[in-house]
Amino acid sequence: PLFTSSSNQLERKMPETIVVDGRDHLLGRLASVVAKELLAGKKVVIVRCDQMVVSGSLVRNKVRYAYFRKLRHNTNPSRGPFHFRSPARMVWRTIRGMVHQKTARGQ
Repeated sequence: PLFTSSSNQLERKMPETIVVDGRDHLLGRLASVVAKELLAGKKVVIVRCDQMVVSGSLVRNKVRYAYFRKLRHNTNPSRGPFHFRSPARMVWRTIRGMVHQKTARGQ
């Protein structure tokens, strides 16, 4: 419940916000921890997403993401899927893939 009564006053419970510094963290490892916190109902803010690390060869990761970005809707590309270049949106999409969208817990 959002409201609890204590000493005849209504106090609003705010979900606590967790601020995470993304610098030098592995993308998948941090994303899985953040996804768990989101599923627990907490708010999470990640700063410095541009300094996060993706494990593996730089060339291999570039080739894989270039292939991923090339995928598009055949008849009308403006309908999606949309592939973001921004580091913050890459992290957002990674976390979104770990949170189940079709349940109340994942909303």
